Amino acid sequence: MSRVRPTIEDVARAAGVSRATASRVINNAPGASGPLRARVSAAVAELGYQPNETARALASGRQRAVDVVAVTYGPGPGWLATHPYFSRVLAGMMPVLERVDAQLRLHAVGLRSSAAAIDEIADNAGLGVVLADITPALAVRVHRRCRRTVSLVPTAPSVPGVEADNIGGAYAAVNELHQRGCRRIAAIHGPAANPCAIDRRTGYRQAVDALGLAELSADGDFRREGGYHAAQRLLEQHPDIDAMFIACDLMAAGAIQAITASGRRVPHDISIIGFDDSIAAVCTNPPLTTMRLPVEDMAAAATRLLLEGTPSAGYRQRFPVDLVVRDSTCR
Repeated sequence: MSRVRPTIEDVARAAGVSRATASRVINNAPGASGPLRARVSAAVAELGYQPNETARALASGRQRAVDVVAVTYGPGPGWLATHPYFSRVLAGMMPVLERVDAQLRLHAVGLRSSAAAIDEIADNAGLGVVLADITPALAVRVHRRCRRTVSLVPTAPSVPGVEADNIGGAYAAVNELHQRGCRRIAAIHGPAANPCAIDRRTGYRQAVDALGLAELSADGDFRREGGYHAAQRLLEQHPDIDAMFIACDLMAAGAIQAITASGRRVPHDISIIGFDDSIAAVCTNPPLTTMRLPVEDMAAAATRLLLEGTPSAGYRQRFPVDLVVRDSTCR
């Protein structure tokens, strides 16, 4: 039998105060003395009370909205509009928010000028904050100021997270190329500060080490242009490459263009596996074999978690990353 969730009336009775006083303390509003606050806080801890954030927002006057934060690693915030990952985050969140008549606010934060912007977002958060793309240090900064926070990317131990298996996905991609007969498997990595890119780089390195292969890699920036130029460098430095693992479908699209421009063919000369399974994967020529990142499912889960209450510190929900085979890998 499921345990009945305690209500604010239960807290008020346990603390021996009125419902209005319990509400003021829980919402951190003025009008309650120190001893009363201590009694209510003790009752909250004893009962395991978790406030309903939708109702709490109405009571406190906060806007009924979930804030989405994305750190921009590119030349400016405009690149967010062209990157498939962020549209998939929004696509996962919107149906959940529509069911409770709540809104979504998207914030693009520059990596170099992020601290002040992060503080303002956290201090004025509505129903909660979803960290779509952020460094662990900045995630901790948000969480310290707003406990109603969930990260969609690998984060610090204390910050609640809904995460995908980036390391395992990258490892599986390299292993798949190896099973198909490829032996000179290069990688194009994402931004050095991006947590997902870091984990995918780790997965690639673990795989080539386990398989006894040479590490051949170049850095990109999660953009098509970055993939194009990184592939050019790899082809010049290692002309015998027979496969590439690319940490983002958008970069993979650029890499296919560079390979084709060099006179080589995909997959006859070089097999490609990307990462994300975004719209870019089915728009390349040939269509891209990739590791599917379940972005929409993760974003929906994070949104539901915030609407249910304040997530506990260190909460984790993990999602697998699956291979999707198309025509960019040799048979």
